[in-house]
Formats: sequence, C-alpha cells, structure tokens
Amino acid sequence: MENFNGIVVSIAGFDIQIHISILVWLAICAIMSVVLIVVGNKFKKADPHVAPKGIVLVFEQAVGLITFIVENSLGRSTRKYLWFYGTCMMLMLISNLVSLLGLQSPTSNLSVNVTLAVMMFVIIQGTDLKNNGIISKLKGWCEPIWVLFPLNMLSDFTLPLSLSLRLFGNLLGGTIIMTLVYSVFSVLNSLLTGLGAALFVVTPFLHMYFDIFSGFIQTYIFFTLATFFLGQVLPEEE
Repeated sequence: MENFNGIVVSIAGFDIQIHISILVWLAICAIMSVVLIVVGNKFKKADPHVAPKGIVLVFEQAVGLITFIVENSLGRSTRKYLWFYGTCMMLMLISNLVSLLGLQSPTSNLSVNVTLAVMMFVIIQGTDLKNNGIISKLKGWCEPIWVLFPLNMLSDFTLPLSLSLRLFGNLLGGTIIMTLVYSVFSVLNSLLTGLGAALFVVTPFLHMYFDIFSGFIQTYIFFTLATFFLGQVLPEEE
C-alpha cells in the first residue's frame, strides 16, 4: 500500500486501488471523446467542395491511414468495424506517446493491454461463431487431422496473451532502457563534470526511437494482427 502509485477509493468498506496508469487512460478517453465530438460536428458542417484545413484535415488524414490499415485485412467489412478499430487505434497511440509528457503510459500496465487484447479476442471469436457456427469452429480445430485439436484450440485462446505481452514487453523494454541510460549519464556527470551533460544531447534521439517510433510501430503491429485474425473468420469476398 505504501508503494502504491495511484488513488484508493473506499466503497462499502472495501478499498479499491486505481493505478495511475488507469487514471491516465480514463483521462485520455475523456479528452478524446470531447475532441471526437467536436471534430465530428466540424465534419458535418464542412463544405465538401472546399479543401479541408486545420483539425478537419488532420483527422481526415488520420481516418485515411486507419482505413488503409484496416482495409488490408477486412476488405468489404472495413466500414462495419472502422469506427471501433479507429477509436481504439487512436487511444492506444496516444497512450503510447503520453510518456513524452512525463506521465506513465497506460500501455505500460499489463492489465490495460490484456483488456484490449481480450476485446479483440471476443470480437474475433464472436464473429466466427456468428458467421460460421460452433460446428464449423470445432471442425476447424480438427484440421488438418483431429489429433491437432488441442493445439489448434490453444492457438486461438493464446491470442490475447500474445497480443498483450508483445505490446507490454516492447514498451516496458523501452522504458527500462531509457531509465538505465539516464542513470549512466548521471553517474558519468558526477565523475566527469560536463561529460554527462554533453551525453544528454543524444537522449532526444533515443526518445524518438523508444517513445515515438516504437509507439507508432507497436500500435500498427497490434491492430494489423487483430484485424488479420478477424479477417480470417469473415465470409470470403467474391
């Protein structure tokens, strides 16, 4: 309790611990909700015959990029799932980059990543059962031979674990590396005055990779995999 980083809410005699990363996630969700509502109203009022500018242009480009990522896997079903994957994609990207503001990234909390991965798993398996039925699902687990049934079933149920640990591991690894870098630079600065300070010049470039580039690429990989597996259970396009 003493080392807990967050707030404690007491309800009916029970103490509920809410980690700081969860609070940051909730704040991001609240802010993005307001921003998307405002941008949505601007889109409705925008003249389609006039070139977009400002925040409308930014979000138009963002929607185009998200559509490109989703459409590669979902094809004709892109429009049906675009709103969900697009919202999650923007929230995850901001969560990955928020550490640049000195806040703890929500995606550095494994529980947040597991929650997102389980959501993807439920959508994939629910869509599969809805479109193909449970008999088809059981037959798929028995392919190419029935003795592979346990392995095929396990491969489906390990998807949330794979998605969440991949995201968590890469972001946590970047955080640990940057912490070690700053520790080394501080030691060098105490030993050789001025040398450590000079080395801090390279840290922005490290942040560009571990915070910015890694944040973008991990978001892309997460949703590329999630939409790919969803595309596998959707009806084949003619």
